[in-house]
Amino acid sequence: MLLATVLASAALSVHAQTVPKPKEFYFDEDKATARPIVVVEGEGEAQVQALVRERDRGRRQLEATAQLAHIAFSDGRTDLGAQLYQQVVAGTEVKGNIGRSVRWNYAWDLFRAGQVEPALTRWVEIATAHGGPSWAPPTLALALWRLDRKQEAVAWFGAAVRTEPSQWLDARNYATLLPGWRQEDRDTLAEVLGAWQANPPIWP
Repeated sequence: MLLATVLASAALSVHAQTVPKPKEFYFDEDKATARPIVVVEGEGEAQVQALVRERDRGRRQLEATAQLAHIAFSDGRTDLGAQLYQQVVAGTEVKGNIGRSVRWNYAWDLFRAGQVEPALTRWVEIATAHGGPSWAPPTLALALWRLDRKQEAVAWFGAAVRTEPSQWLDARNYATLLPGWRQEDRDTLAEVLGAWQANPPIWP
């Protein structure tokens, strides 16, 4: 039993995503990244067929493929969704607007599917490439907390507080600040806030 525990811990340490220490401030709204990708409005089969046509035409092929991937994840077809997202990731640069937005959306779909570690990997990739996006501190704090990396989560949440203290120190603001988040995720961030209040990390 002890050997199994040691081996499991070793495996986790090998595969755990390395997350850099947060910077002091994150003021860049980065609206080009933190946005849903919507080529075709609507729902159901008609929407999917319209997206397939957009994908085949080639004018907005990448965005249409990303929206199809999101629909697949929403329908529980995570393998198909991942395959479609990977096609778009392979055809985009992480520093480009489309490439960042696709990876950001991919990460959220992974996260909501319970694949927190791969989601964190994507978020770290684009946050590092872009510099100081304001979505990074609360988002990375959420993922790290879910992975039980609580000290790192609190450190990243501290960057959000340093940047906009009037916003992040009251969990009642989170529904307004994070409208695209599930309530359970906002509740998790409120737990991070509680841990930060109990022992605020010193910067740097």
